[in-house]
Amino acid sequence: MNRYLVKRVLAIIPMILGISFLAFVLINLRASDPAEIALRVNQVAPTEEMIEAMRVNLGLDKPYLVRYFSWLGNSLQGDFGTSYVTHDPVAYQIAAALPATLALAAVSLVIILTASIFIGVLCSVYEGSFADKVMRAFVFIGTAMPSFWVGILLMWFFSVKLNWFDTSGMERPSSVILPAVTLSLGFISTYVRLIRNNMIKNKNEQFVLYARVRGLKERTIIRKVFKNSLQVSITAIGMSIPKLVAGTVIVENIFAWPGVGRLCVTAISHSDFPIIQAYILIMGVLFVGFNLLVDILQKLLDPRMRKEG
Repeated sequence: MNRYLVKRVLAIIPMILGISFLAFVLINLRASDPAEIALRVNQVAPTEEMIEAMRVNLGLDKPYLVRYFSWLGNSLQGDFGTSYVTHDPVAYQIAAALPATLALAAVSLVIILTASIFIGVLCSVYEGSFADKVMRAFVFIGTAMPSFWVGILLMWFFSVKLNWFDTSGMERPSSVILPAVTLSLGFISTYVRLIRNNMIKNKNEQFVLYARVRGLKERTIIRKVFKNSLQVSITAIGMSIPKLVAGTVIVENIFAWPGVGRLCVTAISHSDFPIIQAYILIMGVLFVGFNLLVDILQKLLDPRMRKEG
């Protein structure tokens, strides 16, 4: 297990380097001069002398690879540069917006787990029944709707018509409900299908027949079947957590949620390159890190995988 862990950690190093280089390259492929943009976003009419001075100030006069390794080294120390617009450290802006995004993702994850387990178990217990078909159809239709459209519908009905929730912002704890429901709908169908299919498959295993022969209660058997069906779902959930964090971009902008996704969209509209680069790097590291965590968790939960490893 220790050898496997060392190999996996060493394997993610080139991946993170590749992500960082891709983030740096994509931003610098733009035809616009970052020095000129840094002047224009502050409503300064750029001249040749001012652009050249700004290039020196931003380090753009140095060779390409020197700039990349300098940015990478600073990023590893938590210094992502300074915003072109606010002139505040990028790390400070991301740290200020990150708690709102994590809160939204956490509430969404609770909704996903609660709804998926409840519906998935019911669908597997009443396999092929009318209730099974209705619940699956309802979930799949909800998942097929675009998140931006669902968010607007929820806002119109629950905020404008019923006046139950705020239309936007982070005014009170209940403000997170509509954005979280909107964000979670795209994931519920996946986990309902995973839980249902795995439970139906495990219901036909020999241990279920043996449990019934022993006279165990049906509730106990269902609990055992559910426990044996969790491995694939745990893997999928582990990979969905970074998707939840990254997927808040659209939802945060619909509900004016003050998170990292909204910060990134605002940075794109203002061509604030340091924030965009930091966002791409952080999201990439988040995906790679959770991929490693899920692999390790699988090894710990499944003795067969440890033996193969």
